[in-house]
Amino acid sequence: MSDNIIQGMHGCSQEEDYVVPQDPLIQERLSWFQDQKLALMMHFGIYTLPGICESWPLSEEDAEWSRNEIDWEKDPEIFRRQYVDLNKSFNPVRVRPEVWADIAARNGFKYLIFTTKHHDGFCLFDTAYTDYKTTSPDCPFHTHRHANLVKDVFDAFREKGLGIAAYFSKPDWHCPWYWAEGMDKPVGAWRNPTYVPKEHPELWEKFVTFTHNQIMELVRDYGRIDILWLDGGQVRPDNGQDIRLSEVVAKARQIQPWLLTADRTVGGENENYITPEQSVPASPIHVPWESCVTVGTAFSYRYNEKYKTPRQLVHLLIDVVCRGGNLALNIAPQPDGNLPAPAVQAVDRLGDWLRDNGEAIYGTRMAQPNEVGATAFTKKGSLHYALYRLPEGETLGAELLISWPHHAERLTLLGLEAPLHFTKTDEGCLVAIPEILRGTSPLALGIRIE
Repeated sequence: MSDNIIQGMHGCSQEEDYVVPQDPLIQERLSWFQDQKLALMMHFGIYTLPGICESWPLSEEDAEWSRNEIDWEKDPEIFRRQYVDLNKSFNPVRVRPEVWADIAARNGFKYLIFTTKHHDGFCLFDTAYTDYKTTSPDCPFHTHRHANLVKDVFDAFREKGLGIAAYFSKPDWHCPWYWAEGMDKPVGAWRNPTYVPKEHPELWEKFVTFTHNQIMELVRDYGRIDILWLDGGQVRPDNGQDIRLSEVVAKARQIQPWLLTADRTVGGENENYITPEQSVPASPIHVPWESCVTVGTAFSYRYNEKYKTPRQLVHLLIDVVCRGGNLALNIAPQPDGNLPAPAVQAVDRLGDWLRDNGEAIYGTRMAQPNEVGATAFTKKGSLHYALYRLPEGETLGAELLISWPHHAERLTLLGLEAPLHFTKTDEGCLVAIPEILRGTSPLALGIRIE
């Protein structure tokens, strides 16, 4: 586990806040969701160009932690203008959605979470409701064949059989009806509106209509969407920011009735699953959930990024799955549109491991016990699986104790499909390691238990 992954519930709702959906189709789709296990998440936008934190440096309230990398401009007003004008430089001419989709498909990712817009309001789709978008004439990318990037990315991933989650920011800091000029607070003072919505209902209603219109565009014009992934948890009724989300979700489901919604950190009927951020729960969660974790150190692109090792990625996936969740691994594209080679190399190794051991990951549920020490357990029907996470530097000896407390008739090593000789003891199954593996250090061992 990487040092920057928190063992806990950072950035998400709690299990006790979960509201079980009553719609049988949504329940069925949640079962589908829980089968998938691995998502590719991608944060891409104008913040990619300078290689800084996405959107948050625009907010003075969040400046202390989000502007650590802003080492060229200390005046917040000048910086804000520079950031907002990055749309005039956004031109990822090497972007190839089909290559992104191929990388995802060959490495065992089952669905995509892609930023249609972040809090800064810059849209990667051809919305009719703002000119702050990739297809606008003041954005040089507008002449590119993939200018309507969301459409082409969604199409490419669907062609590879992957599910689609549309990341959509509820707050929009470019919208003149959210960060409105001349109101109670100056534009950029904090992450919330510049006014109190209940004191300016006509202004707030314009913003609500704008938000509904953009959500409906995505649902109506961009093909099948499996998940509406909603970020910006400050936009919520109990914070005085009621965008009537249930109303627009109901309209969206008239078009796409299978649509899941992840209204992050809010709880209630529209948070169909909960989403720890840069963290993994230390113990099982018994409702649908998904940890979003970066392959590097940040969600947006960094010029001097450090990436997790293949071993860290495999262990991270096992940690999440054995505790009942899905893992959304974030890779941020470079400013030119390519994916960073070290990140691709790391997930290629994860993909190699999944080709041998995916049976113990996909379509599984939590076992009892779900983990003992370095060994995690999953189940699928009557089958159980043991996943032994070898620490960095540890090699396999002649024997390995798998702390499985229940009956076992046959153990099979996944990948080699080799039967394992074992002795049942009070502590579990003492497994004889095949000679070919002794002295080696696989990322993790997968064993089928029958």
